[in-house]
Amino acid sequence: MTVNLEVTNLVKKFGKFEALKGINLELNAGEVLGYIGPNGAGKSTTIRSILGILKPTSGSIKVFGKDAFDNAAEIHKRISYIPGTVYLWPNLTGGETIDMLLALSNQKHTAKTDQLIQDFHLDITKKNRDYSKGNLQKVALVATFSTDADLYIFDEPTSGLDPLNEDIFQQKLLDLKHENKSILLSSHILSEVERAADRIAVINDGQIIQSGTLEELQNVASSEVEVSTKVVADKLATFAGVTNLAEIKANSYSFKIKIAALEPVMTYLTGLGIINLSIQRPSLDELFLKYYNVKEVK
Repeated sequence: MTVNLEVTNLVKKFGKFEALKGINLELNAGEVLGYIGPNGAGKSTTIRSILGILKPTSGSIKVFGKDAFDNAAEIHKRISYIPGTVYLWPNLTGGETIDMLLALSNQKHTAKTDQLIQDFHLDITKKNRDYSKGNLQKVALVATFSTDADLYIFDEPTSGLDPLNEDIFQQKLLDLKHENKSILLSSHILSEVERAADRIAVINDGQIIQSGTLEELQNVASSEVEVSTKVVADKLATFAGVTNLAEIKANSYSFKIKIAALEPVMTYLTGLGIINLSIQRPSLDELFLKYYNVKEVK
């Protein structure tokens, strides 16, 4: 598998302030890496370092196997990037802006560009100064998706978009993935990351506090179980990992448990005769809150 981005022990200081404290990330071809965290956590500083705008204090960033800072100009030829806040030339139309952005990347307006304009329902005849925030975002997205690159970096890409256009964005991400492109998706919209990402890295206070697939992250947190059995389950409380046990009604129970500890509990419940069973794994929103309510995930 081709590794297109490798961040190793990245530290970035601004004077005495340490913005990034040993960041490690890896992004392969054909993969979406979700990078989540609150404002000020270090997401944008990481991205600016990857783009070669900021020089690391220590550690390394390799993009396509080359140093991100020393080879920024060469690397940028293979990157398509959209920032969190889009500022465009006010007197240009949306269409003129898209063509200019493509030309700056030595790209051309193609049939794919026209299809993207249609898919995002963008009126390219309006001037940028007359666009809403969402339409400015669409201009940038059309230019970004029109660019043939190997690494796509999206920083809060759906800001201002309505749900319909958010769905279109998700589909375009999937198209890039099928084309074996690498995608770094930085966002605080957790449902967006949850739908698209193959792996997720959670950053807080300049540190990665958890990373892995969504399933792996879910496995370190407790799932919620509701079960009804034919006879009383009076030994549930004795099983390791069972917490928040409550009897909803006769022979019906709710409790929390980590997936790794679930098998013996299920064997016990099956022996009692299961009538109804619901296992709800934590959503990314719930995991996010868990990770930010404690410094270390137990």
